[in-house]
Amino acid sequence: MSIETTDAAKNNELGPVGQEIYKRIHENLQPEFLDVIDESELHFGHAGYRDGGESHFKVVIAAQSMGAYNRVERHKKIYALLDDLLKDKIHALSIIYK
Repeated sequence: MSIETTDAAKNNELGPVGQEIYKRIHENLQPEFLDVIDESELHFGHAGYRDGGESHFKVVIAAQSMGAYNRVERHKKIYALLDDLLKDKIHALSIIYK
């Protein structure tokens, strides 16, 4: 199975938190498509924004391994993988299923 990635993931342009999000999802769910986008700069001046970014992320994923689950169950699976990061590093996480 080939995994499509963004240039950011391929070139390690994501910071350490973004790379960790990518790694955990990739290793555990083996998606056919995975894109992790740091959208922190879009939230400059808003709650949870931190200088340097890595506070607001969007995950775009297509994974046959998640096909049997409804949207809430899919979110719970991803939240469980990122639990410790969501507690003190990630302020906002948007998940889009393809």
